[in-house]
Amino acid sequence: MIKVITYGTYDLLHYGHIRLLERARALGDYLIVGVTADDFDIARGKINVQQSLMERIEAVRQTGLADEIIIEEYEGQKIDDIKKYHIDIFTVGSDWEGKFDYLKEYCKVVYLDRTKGVSSTQIRDSRRSIQMGFVGENHIVQKHMAECRFVNGIKPVCACTQNPKLQQYCRQQGVATTDFDSLLSQCDAVYLASHPTLHRDQIRAALIAGKHVLCESPIAMTKEECSELFKMANDRGLVLMDAIKTAYSTAYNRLLLLIKSGKIGRVVSVDATCTSLQDLKDTQNIDYASTWNSICGWGPVALLPVFQLLGCQYANKHIFTYLLDQKTKFDGFTKIDFAYPGAVAGIKVGKAAKSEGELIVSGTKGYAYVPAPWWKTDYFEIRYENPADNRRYFYQLDGEGIRNEIAAFVKAIEKEDFATYLDQAVSCAIAGAIGDFTSGKNTTLLNVQPD
Repeated sequence: MIKVITYGTYDLLHYGHIRLLERARALGDYLIVGVTADDFDIARGKINVQQSLMERIEAVRQTGLADEIIIEEYEGQKIDDIKKYHIDIFTVGSDWEGKFDYLKEYCKVVYLDRTKGVSSTQIRDSRRSIQMGFVGENHIVQKHMAECRFVNGIKPVCACTQNPKLQQYCRQQGVATTDFDSLLSQCDAVYLASHPTLHRDQIRAALIAGKHVLCESPIAMTKEECSELFKMANDRGLVLMDAIKTAYSTAYNRLLLLIKSGKIGRVVSVDATCTSLQDLKDTQNIDYASTWNSICGWGPVALLPVFQLLGCQYANKHIFTYLLDQKTKFDGFTKIDFAYPGAVAGIKVGKAAKSEGELIVSGTKGYAYVPAPWWKTDYFEIRYENPADNRRYFYQLDGEGIRNEIAAFVKAIEKEDFATYLDQAVSCAIAGAIGDFTSGKNTTLLNVQPD
């Protein structure tokens, strides 16, 4: 029996794919089809894949041409598969001609001519791109605009900012405007990185105008306002998504899966720290009213693993904060302690204090350690009592997670899938914690001396 193997993404399966599989099957008696995993596609730069791995596998299965379907997950797997399955022929499209000649040491290599005039890329490119507007004074606006070029299906068309440097950049890109209403008239979706106190009103205006919204967290300054905005978006069939880039990184999501699968036993503690002194270089000239404070700037990121691992229903919470400006509630440092049934959690955030920016999740069998800066990690460890059992995990991180975040936003809009990476309950819990800080609920001021 002659065994044949081929690989592909098989996104938006079309006639060209089917024709290629037919010719691959004709080369032998048994055809194995390797479908590339989402993470492997991303590592190869295919950030614009429209369908999930399971959707793509099912599409290949329904052709009836594959005797066996496997998942391609890592670099070098082809050699392993050829040996494991005793492959006689490796075949792939002619657009890869010469690329896999190194496999001739293990089996026969055949390059098949592609069907001209049809490809997944052409199908994706033929779709109308989402016209995206950008709002805010933060430098992260520029990062998001730049990362859009790596994601198919989205196009920056306008940007509204009062930041002189950002205005100059936007003018160079030909997308500058200073009027929010004008921006809404030009786009299908909006990315908001404006001051958190503006988010609620700007999101409401965007939703009323029928625009999808990707918003830097927090979405609103209270849990009630956040819930109201999600209901408004859901009622209108629009996507409202939290833009916490960490939530979309491969390493972070793999970390969550390992922990939730019991790799470290039952979680008993989550400790997350996020600080950045460079945000306050000149404390004498800071505009506290327009600058993001520590709890808004870093709080959503630090709170993310707490709520995703332990849930949003904690028993009690206490906030300790050092305020640089009491009128605007601008905190230089804040610590929040949570108590859950059978677990505890703590976050530390600061723009006027520095600490090791690590994430540690303690369990009954071991613990997960993510080194600083954990929110941009491509590496983490699972550690045990016996160091010989420790495991290290490495994943590609492109664009600080922003690229994946934008791709997830595009996919949510195109698939009309309003259940995004981040549960709405998590976004509301983040807004709720920030709302409690602002109102002073269960809060101890560290810079107020007792009588």
